[in-house]
This record gives sequence, C-alpha cells and structure tokens, in this order.
Amino acid sequence: MAHTLNSDSPTSAASPLHYRDAGVDIDAGDELVRRIKPLAQRTLRPEVLTGIGGFGALVEVSSKYRQPVLVSGTDGVGTKLRLAFRLNRHDTVGIDLVAMSVNDVLVQGAEPLFFLDYFACGHLDVEQASAVIGGVARGCELAGCALIGGETAEMPDSYPAGEYDLAGFAVGIVERDQIITGARIEVGDRVIGLASSGPHSNGYSLIRRIVERAGDDLQMPFAGRTLADALCEPTRIYVKSVLAVRDQIDLRGVAHITGGGLLDNVPRILPEGTKAVLERSAWPRMPIFEWLQQAGAVPDAEMHRVFNCGIGMILVVPPAAVANALAALRLAGETAFDIGRIEPCGPGEAQTEVR
Repeated sequence: MAHTLNSDSPTSAASPLHYRDAGVDIDAGDELVRRIKPLAQRTLRPEVLTGIGGFGALVEVSSKYRQPVLVSGTDGVGTKLRLAFRLNRHDTVGIDLVAMSVNDVLVQGAEPLFFLDYFACGHLDVEQASAVIGGVARGCELAGCALIGGETAEMPDSYPAGEYDLAGFAVGIVERDQIITGARIEVGDRVIGLASSGPHSNGYSLIRRIVERAGDDLQMPFAGRTLADALCEPTRIYVKSVLAVRDQIDLRGVAHITGGGLLDNVPRILPEGTKAVLERSAWPRMPIFEWLQQAGAVPDAEMHRVFNCGIGMILVVPPAAVANALAALRLAGETAFDIGRIEPCGPGEAQTEVR
C-alpha cells in the first residue's frame, strides 16, 4: 500500500523551524555589526577604501613606498581567555589579540596597516561581544592600524555557555631595504629590553595552576590593586614607539618575547655562531613575576622559558648606538634598559643565557 500524508498528521501540524530555533540569532549579529561600525571608523587609515559590512575590505598600497613588502601575522590570546570568562572581564582581551599580531609584524620593521578578527561562540551575547571587539578597536588605535573587518561565528553546541574563542590577523608594510631580519647582528652588539606590562598573553596555563595552588583568590590585594587586575593587564603594544625611533638608530634585530619567553624567542633572530647574554640585574623584577615564581616554586630557567619576565621586546643595536637608542625610546614613551650583549656561541651551546 502506498504511504499517504494525511492533513492531520504530526508533520503537518509541527511549527515551522527558524534559524533562531537552532540557536543562531541573526538579529543579534546585525546588532553587533551596528555597534562595531563606529568603533572601526575611529581606526581607519587613508589607505582603506571600504568600511565594515562588505564581503571584503579594500586597502591600497600608498604611493609613498618605493619597494613595498607586505608582512603578515596571526595569533590568538590562549588560555588568558579562561581568566576573562571567570572574571567576566572582556574589555582587554581584544587589546591582547591585536598586540600579539602587530608586535610580531613590527619585529621585521613593518608598520601595521590593517587588522581582522575572528570571534566564535556558541551563543552570541551582544554585550559581551561588543566589549571584546571594543578592545580590538582600542588595540588597533594604539597600534595605528585599521580594523577593516572580521568574522563573528555563532555555532550552537560548539562552546560552553558564556565562552568564546578569538583569533586575529594583521598585515603590515615595510620598504624592502628597511626589513629587519637579524642577519646584521654581530658579536659585541648590545641588547636593549623594553619593559612589558606583565605576563602579556603567554604562560597562562601555568599561571592558572599557580593561582590554584596559592588558594585560588584572584581578588587578593596585590601591589596596590588585586591579583586579577595584575593578571588581566593587556599586552603592551610597541608599534608607535619603535617605529618612531626606527630611522634614528641602527636596529639590527628585534624580537617579540611571547610563548617561549626570553630563552626561546631571542635565538629566532640571531645569526649562527652568536648568542645573547642577558644580565638579570639589568632590569627590575616586576612584582607579578616575583609572586608567580614564589607561589609556584618555579625554577629560574622555567621562568625565563615561559614568561617574558618583565621584558616584552628586545632590540639589538651596535654599542655606539646604545645611548641614543635608550634616549629615543624613553622619549617615545618606553621604559628601556641596556640588558645584555651578543657573544660568540659554540656548537651545541644555547643561544640565550640569562645570568
């Protein structure tokens, strides 16, 4: 017998399904875009030809460049997000997101042109997302780059309630003959360290374990504020200050101190046969790193391999340029220290030592 569909069958009586029933709120997404647009507008540069809302953003290469080279970088915030979720603080992780990519682009001497973000969640909370993207826009302002677009992905059943993930992408530009690679670094050069604002966005899996061991009290008083405040401090963005001095001093190498700390990041720019010897007494120890080491009983070597330990970026310059470099960097708003030197490195030796 053939199957027939009766008018009173359950299927015909079922309510029609909409995207919102499946967990995706298109109206919330539209509201988020409406809120983002004025934030992005504040970050625009003359090279940007289109605003947020299109399928793609157009950016022209300025005619002021003779041999322009594009430099790209992408990164996330890591498990620092777990702290944001726990504290319900979402206005600074966007700054972290921008900082991680634009500081990487800066290492090769590039000026960040534009930035895009990816925000993914299970359910779109417009207030929460607005706070995050507001931080992204603030980070772009600090870096002098344009927020030209991104993606907000609402994916039901993919993330726990109240949680999200972030990724960022930056593109910068540099003259071909001004690219900084580290190839010109020589034995005898000096290492200048730029102070960090704290752990930045690295080592937070270890930090969270240390906090648990210490009693799990993020609201405990700490150095005139709370431990939560110290750990939520956003990553410092070095773009404007370093670009301001780029043409005044002979910058032979630049390293962004991220995951891998001082021990693993500095060697990334060193020529074979050289090593950086850093004098631990040459810069002050920030209270947050003192506390992390003591509360976690973390060995010195592990501290230097996991954390920036108070130095968020290093610059390598010739010995004769040190005084001018320090003066120029301080005038540009950085706290800068002469922290070490470049020495010969034998086979099998570590390319960074902290003494």
